[in-house]
Amino acid sequence: MKLITAIIKPFKLEDVRHALIDFGVEGLTITEVKGFGRQKGHTELYRGAEYTIDTLPKIKIEILSNDNDATNIIDVIAKSANTEKIGDGKIFITNVDEVIRIRTGETGSDAI
Repeated sequence: MKLITAIIKPFKLEDVRHALIDFGVEGLTITEVKGFGRQKGHTELYRGAEYTIDTLPKIKIEILSNDNDATNIIDVIAKSANTEKIGDGKIFITNVDEVIRIRTGETGSDAI
C-alpha cells in the first residue's frame, strides 16, 4: 500500500478533487497548510506598509491506495494540479506497512 501526499495550490483543489473522484478514489484527507519552497514567500503592500509573507497557503491531500492504483492516482493529481507556474507543489509517496479500520477491525487492502 502507498500513502500519496500532494501539496497543491488552493485554487486547484476542486479540479484535483473532481479528477480523483472521476478516477474512482473513494476517500481522501484534505488539510489547509502553509509552507514555502523555492519561492521563499513574497512581499505585499498593506495600508502603505510593505511586509513579507514567509509562508504561502497550500492544500495537502492524502490518499491511501493499493500499490497497483498508486501510479494512476499520482498521474491524475499531477495533471489536474498543474498550472505550469512556480509553486504548483509536490507529490510524496510513502510505503505503508499496515492499515486497520477501527470500526470493523479490517486490515490491509480491505481497510482502504
